[in-house]
Amino acid sequence: MNLLLTSFKWPLIITVLGLVLSWWLGWQTTGTIGGALSFLMIGAVLAVLEISLSFDNAIVNANKLKDMTPLWQHRFLTWGILIAVFGMRIVFPLLVVVIAARIGPFEAILLAAREPQEYARIMDGAHLSISAFGGTFLMMVALNYFMDAEKEVDWLRIVESRLREWASVKGLEVALVLLIALGFTVTLPDDQGAEFLFASVCGLVTFLAVELIGHVLDSQEEATRTAAQGGLGAFLYLEVLDASFSFDGVIGAFALTQNLFLIAIGLGIGAMYVRSMTLMLVERKTLAQFRYLEHGAFYSVLVLSIIMFIQSLAHIPEVITGLLGACLIGLSLVASIRYERQAGGH
Repeated sequence: MNLLLTSFKWPLIITVLGLVLSWWLGWQTTGTIGGALSFLMIGAVLAVLEISLSFDNAIVNANKLKDMTPLWQHRFLTWGILIAVFGMRIVFPLLVVVIAARIGPFEAILLAAREPQEYARIMDGAHLSISAFGGTFLMMVALNYFMDAEKEVDWLRIVESRLREWASVKGLEVALVLLIALGFTVTLPDDQGAEFLFASVCGLVTFLAVELIGHVLDSQEEATRTAAQGGLGAFLYLEVLDASFSFDGVIGAFALTQNLFLIAIGLGIGAMYVRSMTLMLVERKTLAQFRYLEHGAFYSVLVLSIIMFIQSLAHIPEVITGLLGACLIGLSLVASIRYERQAGGH
């Protein structure tokens, strides 16, 4: 218990402050105790939503962080959380409205404060592009993990051994993602199909660009520069990855409330827990202790990417997304514990 309190001290403090701020925001907005309670409850639900949707994010982050230098680990866990909270939970929704409505950032803030329903309508209108971009990026992340010739451990051997064999075919994962994107494109009306395909290609190019930057920085000859710059490449990769994970939560939050500031508070609380979970996984080497845990996380990423694609055709409640991810991670955890017991028995 003391260990958990130490690991989650700051998230618990932020939770208290965030819920108090949610209450105050509700009181200022509605002027009633009932309104303040409603804002308080929505803030708490948003935090839980973010945690449930992002646990696989923490595992994937930890998988990348364990190979980074301590300096860049610290930078990601400090600068990265600021970018995650303020960038994705506040700046990103504003930027979408700025581009979609062709207004300035200040006007977008005023729109969020004065006309939250119109703000939510504009965000919902951008959902197709966001789903295509995020789904493509996350699918590339998952396939890049499984289609790796150097990957040694398999959880679902029938599936993963075949995918590992296919890794020898260069560019196959790119072709698979493009084929899936094209399949969704032809099922959408012409105008929506063009929008979906463009956003999907942008997601693919972003993934490849981040990978290229990482390879270029990691290939520097000087040892000291390699460590630092390689950390920068991984840092950029993790930031884009976090952004892709966050798309679903940010858009889903508008189903609960149109108040941008309440969304930022609720999702910000959740982001702090994700940071602490990531730190705990890295410091205690949890991924090494649980053999198949990261497999479950990457299967969860793959499922999330497919769900984001499907959401271009039909709405899928965020609770289903969260439950599927939690089940996959839970099953991989059980399989890891079973493996450790069998290995210990021998």
